[in-house]
Amino acid sequence: MTDDGTTTAAATGTLGYEQARDELIEVVRRLEAGGTTLEESLALWERGEELAKVCRHWLEGARARLDAALARPEEPSEAGGGAE
Repeated sequence: MTDDGTTTAAATGTLGYEQARDELIEVVRRLEAGGTTLEESLALWERGEELAKVCRHWLEGARARLDAALARPEEPSEAGGGAE
């Protein structure tokens, strides 16, 4: 983790969903385990918030793609009625 929020934000933006999710799980695990200083805990919390935003962004994008696919009119099937 870095102290520079812009560097961290830029690095977070390049993460895929699975990477962000896995890192978020690790952040939560470390926070729940305790034994960190207040500063470390705050840094972990902030990183977790960034990772949660990345996950939310990916999930919202996936939902939009699904909604768009479901909204498309059905294409006629090739097996059922081709003109000869």
